[in-house]
Amino acid sequence: MKIEKVNFECFRDNLKIRGVIYKPCGNNLKIIIVSHGFMANMMTTKYYARHWARMGYCALAFDFNGGGIGSKSSGKTTDMSVFTEVEDLKAVINYAKSLPYTDENSVTLMGCSQGGFVSAITAAQLQDKIEKLILFYPALCIPDDARSGKMMFAKFDPNNIPQRIPCGPMTLGKRYVQDVVDLDPYQIITRYKGPVLIVHGTSDAIVNLDYAVKAQKLYENSKLVIIEKGTHMFVGRADKKAIKAVEKFL
Repeated sequence: MKIEKVNFECFRDNLKIRGVIYKPCGNNLKIIIVSHGFMANMMTTKYYARHWARMGYCALAFDFNGGGIGSKSSGKTTDMSVFTEVEDLKAVINYAKSLPYTDENSVTLMGCSQGGFVSAITAAQLQDKIEKLILFYPALCIPDDARSGKMMFAKFDPNNIPQRIPCGPMTLGKRYVQDVVDLDPYQIITRYKGPVLIVHGTSDAIVNLDYAVKAQKLYENSKLVIIEKGTHMFVGRADKKAIKAVEKFL
């Protein structure tokens, strides 16, 4: 199957979001949007998008505004939070639905790590406008990490959140913590009633498998695929198993 690659741009609050579309020939194509994780960019998700395009989807990967190292989108990392990324994702959804060759009534969201958390919140907010939801090692630990004062490479006092928070190669802003520190992620994400696939590895050192297990129990219509020895960001055999699980789900 011949796959066309097209760069795209859209906007959220005057911030430019840049991404890439992979599409097969044809019209009325189902949409799938793949969201990258914290400190990452679409280089980590483009190959998933290409794969879903070979399955007949119009697949989009993109960089969140201020969302990671090497981002091609606008925005500062100090202005980014889970909820600014939700708004970014909504802008990409609206853009994808506006394309002349897509089916605006068939939108699937897929997210990795923080992008999974963002996709889950977005699906919960948009409800039946999202056909299916795919979560790879979703970072549902983010609110707990904020309350503990330890988020990836960042350490801070959660009772006195600083304006700027060094986090390895990135600097976060106060909003990143403030937006989630009092949040119950399960109360929000499980408002989505459509089909959910969660894929998580047993050797994930960043997001404990227990978060995915709890989510699967609370979602009304979900399946959890556990990958033995799978790490955070699947590689090799674990990635092949994850892709097979998605193929079956789709």
